Amino acid sequence: MKISNPVLRGFDADPSMIRVGDTYYIANSTFEWFPGVRLHESTDLVHWKLLPSPLQSTELIDMRGNPASGGVWAPDLSYADGKFWLVYSDIKVVNGAFKDGINYLTCADQITGPWSTPIRLNGVGFDASLFHDDDGRKYLVQQTWDHREYHHAFNGITLTEFDTAMMKLKPETARTLWRGDEVKLIEGPHLYKKDGLYYLFAAEGGTVWTHREVVARSNSLEALSFEASPGNPFISNFDTPNSYLQKQGHGALVDTPSGEWYYASLCARPWHHATESATDPRGWCTLGRETSIQKVEWDEEGWPYVVGGHGGTRYVEAPVDAIVPDNAEDPALPRHIHDDFMSPTLDLEWNTLRVPFSKCMGEVGQGKLRLIGEGSLCNTFDLSLVARRWQAFNFDATTSVSFNPSTYQAMAGLTHYYNDQHWSWVYVTWDEERSCRIIEVAQNDRNHLTTYLRENAVVVPEHVQRIGLRTKVRTQTYTYEYSFDEGATWHEIPIVLDAKILSDDYVNETYGGFFTGAFVGLAAVDYSGYETVAEFTDFDYQEFEDAA
Repeated sequence: MKISNPVLRGFDADPSMIRVGDTYYIANSTFEWFPGVRLHESTDLVHWKLLPSPLQSTELIDMRGNPASGGVWAPDLSYADGKFWLVYSDIKVVNGAFKDGINYLTCADQITGPWSTPIRLNGVGFDASLFHDDDGRKYLVQQTWDHREYHHAFNGITLTEFDTAMMKLKPETARTLWRGDEVKLIEGPHLYKKDGLYYLFAAEGGTVWTHREVVARSNSLEALSFEASPGNPFISNFDTPNSYLQKQGHGALVDTPSGEWYYASLCARPWHHATESATDPRGWCTLGRETSIQKVEWDEEGWPYVVGGHGGTRYVEAPVDAIVPDNAEDPALPRHIHDDFMSPTLDLEWNTLRVPFSKCMGEVGQGKLRLIGEGSLCNTFDLSLVARRWQAFNFDATTSVSFNPSTYQAMAGLTHYYNDQHWSWVYVTWDEERSCRIIEVAQNDRNHLTTYLRENAVVVPEHVQRIGLRTKVRTQTYTYEYSFDEGATWHEIPIVLDAKILSDDYVNETYGGFFTGAFVGLAAVDYSGYETVAEFTDFDYQEFEDAA
């Protein structure tokens, strides 16, 4: 049996992987998307099951108003003293000299919760992780942020002891363990102890094509006592531009019950247009940063290395002691997911922005998702949108909506969304000149809005109550369609949109927060303030390729 990378497809970045008994867990960043922190479990490192997220309420995290790609950066999951420990951030600033991020700690006896009221730790830097030493002492390990323009912003890795009696940090114990090397941008630290030595794993180079993971070690936790591995980088794709996986780096190490070792890393899979180079730049990652797993061994000098070379491989031998779940399906097969909205709660794959789905946004159940029109898709405070990740390069997504607006300021439909500056949608709205409902397509590209159909907008017949909307994503481009007869006949709207606008790499050209990925979802807008309701009766997501 082999691990097929990426094991988590579509925007599952910054993996923190642990093992408890014979079960592995991965926690991933969610940034401004709610609920906070994405969790998966596995018993074989091949098949992964999505679990309820730990940050389900605004008591645990309130991101209302957070900028795009703020919020939860690189959560750290650990297990000690018979319970799970979760360290996570809430980053309030993305661009500029500051981050204004606060790190929090919450605990739970079970991975499914309930999770405790969060403890505020510090704001020294992001990517904080908790190290449990074998003498019972605990330490927070984190990237250190320096706002001063005459210093490098990434000021090494700081270690601070955590007082378990008072459940607070001891700032007087803070010291710099390691500053990394000339590549800079050192972040994402995790500490491990093996054979009496402390091993520090950290990312460098930024989470782009130059991204990499490096290793250093020491026989103590004294300041600046760590030496770099002569085999660095531990993992990187900077010098493997033709590899299937790119951007590998930031991640976590785990051992198996039988003593094998594996490393979970973020990764990305770029595509490029036929008119573009495949290496400069390397392309567009519309699925965002995903999670891969590589096998690790240790050399005679006690340094870890990735089996097959530091570029990693697409297929990796699974653990010899893997426990394959009953009725396990090939996780690389295309997914087909249908939601008829019968449940009174949203499926785990659905996400909202910054705050939980609530009565202010609408309600779900009994075959309907009712969304109350709020702010525009540019709004970072009040927005009625539910969405799920793109998890394949080729897929169709279909819905049907009943919507009766009385103003052009009210809109509802099917959207592809990266952030508040980069999105498009097909939507139903009101045309006051023709006194009828119409279907329109619009795109927001770097906050420049283009409405495509205008006088050629599709008129919705008066007798039609439910309007079918469909999108077809085909790696480089995507289109929208509509139906007036319950999906029996579909009409393609002759607008072909470039998918690269929904990629990390495109967003990175003009904005510092490029850490998520493309989503497809349902939205209702009514910035007139009259709260026009849209009623969605189904959603279908069908992939058309082996995207693993």
